[in-house]
Amino acid sequence: MIKIQNISKSFSKNNSVEVKAVQNVSLEIERGEFVAIMGASGSGKSTLMNILGCLDRPTSGEYFLDNKEVSKFSDDELARIRNSNIGFVFQQFHLLPRTNALENVELPLLYSDHTDITRLARLALDAVGLTDRIYHNPSELSGGQQQRVAIARALVNQPELLLADEPTGNLDSRSGLEAISVFQQLNADGMTIILVTHAREIAEHAKRIVHIKDGKIVGDETVEKLLNAKKELSKLPIEVEAVQ
Repeated sequence: MIKIQNISKSFSKNNSVEVKAVQNVSLEIERGEFVAIMGASGSGKSTLMNILGCLDRPTSGEYFLDNKEVSKFSDDELARIRNSNIGFVFQQFHLLPRTNALENVELPLLYSDHTDITRLARLALDAVGLTDRIYHNPSELSGGQQQRVAIARALVNQPELLLADEPTGNLDSRSGLEAISVFQQLNADGMTIILVTHAREIAEHAKRIVHIKDGKIVGDETVEKLLNAKKELSKLPIEVEAVQ
């Protein structure tokens, strides 16, 4: 589904210093995968996600989405790709405070050709387990419920790809796990998900972890292999030296 080759992204700082946020990154993601991109703050993970989400262009390199080289697309073409193929979830929920859950989810459809936007919004809210909260305003919802409304809003256009940038960053541990369980269920239903996080305990809920540092990929592992290695390590005997 996704293939990037030698992608780099640079920014000018103070009109003179060049900052290399992403450096010669190559990566392939198959349809139906659940991939976590993990790295510390400033590692380049969000910049990479912006490129994958067609929100930004690479300085150099090639990006193929569904065998189309979108790195060469015009701004209008990229906007159409984002509207029809990609859903976004961010750390901030970005919900309209005086608008209920149903109306918040309907927003991306208001300027579309759909004539059944309320039905589609209800289906999206049902998919995240909020059927009984559709008429509640954000102030009447917990943080986890607000994030689920944001996820439903990302789903309402029925995208093929869902990108989540630190989606648990503003949630307590319990609400964070609730949000992650929604992603896992969506992935089980066939959706391709890319989740950006700095936290290993969140990344390990995906099926694959891509590690990024200083704008470069420094590791790529399946979570199953990682967890199996941990199990084997836990079986090793612990030697304790006798105190003299």
